[in-house]
Amino acid sequence: MLEDVLAACRLIGETVVADGEGGQGAAVQEVLAPLQGIVAIVNADLPCVTADDLQALIAALPEEGIAIAPATDGTTNALALTDPALFAPLYGPGSAEEFRAHASQLGVPSVVVSRPNLAEDVDTLDDLTRLGGRVGANTRAALT
Repeated sequence: MLEDVLAACRLIGETVVADGEGGQGAAVQEVLAPLQGIVAIVNADLPCVTADDLQALIAALPEEGIAIAPATDGTTNALALTDPALFAPLYGPGSAEEFRAHASQLGVPSVVVSRPNLAEDVDTLDDLTRLGGRVGANTRAALT
């Protein structure tokens, strides 16, 4: 799955971040600290995501704000930020709404980006079965 996500990201630029001892939020926060400008944060469990999906996420960014791609379960699968300083380590249950509330607290606009390839992540083998032939080439090859 990671290779399929990276294939989509390579078309717009990429940095791979592994979760450290502090978890996903802390790992992302550490990598974002020295960066400036627009950034996108994409989880590795999105085997159907395409470069078009990621470009749509970035294109949806409100001026000086946050674009949020929620998972079907209310967690967060991807974010785009006009400034890395807008990030907060809020991942977990209900995090999509927490990111929206965070943007509101900061006084910046947020938008929700609803695209199937960004919403449908893989948490179980049943999820992979449900996605069927929609997964990327690398995930499909690993399954066979």
